[in-house]
Amino acid sequence: MFESAEIGHQIKKAEFDRQTPLLRQALLTAQYKLLEQNKAAVIILVNGVDGAGKGETVNLFNQWMDPRHIHTHAFGAASDGERDRPDMWRFWQALPPKGRIGILFGSWYTDPIIQRVMSRQRGQDRDKRRSADSDQTRHNERDAHCTAVFEKQLARIRDLERMLVAEGAAIVKLWFHLSKDAQAERLRTLSAKKSTAWRVTKDDWRQYKHYDEFIEVCELALRETSTGEAPWHIIEGSNHAYRSLAAGNLLLNALDRTLKGTTASLTPAEPLPERSLDKLSISNTADYSRSLGRASYERQLTKLQGELSLLTRHKRFKERSLVLVFEGMDAAGKGSTIRRITGAIDARLFRVVPIAAPTDEERAQPYLWRFWRQIPARGHAVIFDRSWYGRVLVERVEKLCKPTDWMRAYHEINEFEDTLTDSGSIVLKFWLAITRKEQLKRFKLREKTPHKNFKITSDDWRNREKWSAYELALSDMIDRTSSEIAPWNVIASDDKLWSRIEVLKRMCAAIEKTL
Repeated sequence: MFESAEIGHQIKKAEFDRQTPLLRQALLTAQYKLLEQNKAAVIILVNGVDGAGKGETVNLFNQWMDPRHIHTHAFGAASDGERDRPDMWRFWQALPPKGRIGILFGSWYTDPIIQRVMSRQRGQDRDKRRSADSDQTRHNERDAHCTAVFEKQLARIRDLERMLVAEGAAIVKLWFHLSKDAQAERLRTLSAKKSTAWRVTKDDWRQYKHYDEFIEVCELALRETSTGEAPWHIIEGSNHAYRSLAAGNLLLNALDRTLKGTTASLTPAEPLPERSLDKLSISNTADYSRSLGRASYERQLTKLQGELSLLTRHKRFKERSLVLVFEGMDAAGKGSTIRRITGAIDARLFRVVPIAAPTDEERAQPYLWRFWRQIPARGHAVIFDRSWYGRVLVERVEKLCKPTDWMRAYHEINEFEDTLTDSGSIVLKFWLAITRKEQLKRFKLREKTPHKNFKITSDDWRNREKWSAYELALSDMIDRTSSEIAPWNVIASDDKLWSRIEVLKRMCAAIEKTL
């Protein structure tokens, strides 16, 4: 894959000086048009071999365009706060809004590649000391595990980039390459001058020793993630003029395609789901007959809140995080159930996030952005009062997004939750089910009760008229997103006392099992 980037591309300084003003003007014009349209973001990923000119190119982009509208982020080793969250969390915080250009210097490719290279090196070091067949077997098993982890990381990256493109972003992936000899020469040249010696570290020379392993892993990564919607562009980095013009023209082409609305198209979503022939659904088959007396409720509530308090203060909980999702029809009891949970947890350890219509800031980002930014650190909990499932519920029913958008959302949601659980999060999802009769009773009670008037709006009555559409959307949601790692808990909630206790029971059991 890298052979074409090692043939010695050269552009003379005079030609560079001739082309540069024209390219700068075109880039600046395109940047302002992107800002004016405010319909899409352009994300530039900058990766490659050390010494190949990555930093210089990032600086050049900021010089050639208006840096006020460029979001530049350089990623090194993760901080303590970043390590306490899923690997992708810090990249989601850096995504540019619509109309802006974002440069990710070192991206979501860096850590997986380095981890795979170092795992291979550790395996080779063990091979030198190994003699027994049993040691070889263990080595093979470890290498197979590392390979599986790497492949899963690449699959997750493909899913992320596919989702970003589907949300309207353009992704420009630039890989700056040097041959082994060229890299050595580049590092020596930089080290020889006092003005540039600081740019070469011991880590750079250490990684140079693993150049061959690094390139082998990188070739696999680029091959597996160079897709139609987000292809890789390999640029030879030995010649400043060639490197700069090549990168600048690739960015200009991406901006032009974005402005014309001709970015890469995605494979159409699968056919829309159909309603079951017998018209049964999750909500109309739940057992609503179960109830609980007040005295029994108070006893169990005290006991379960005590258990939940102890579980969230357990020493092992410090290595986990808790993500609670509450969904349900209007007046199903989400708020009152959440209050019974928060009454048992240290207020310093949780946040309740009520989800309403997205703000202008949130609409300028991919759909999942506003949920990623709320993911808690280890030892903490976040409770979503409605959640990312709005895309496959209210946005689907109210036709606030296209069918292709909510259809692809099932896979995106599953990947999101898989990422959370892989990082140590406990993801618990509750659907509080209620009958139409009980909902009507609660609506009327809210209208008559002064301190509950704020809970009933014209939208609640309007949503009630679309009950059947919500039932169909609910059934599809449960069917497509109830996984082994993050199953749905459907709780019949016509009796609020029983449903609150049932939620607490399932919460305690799930947390205890995980710990």
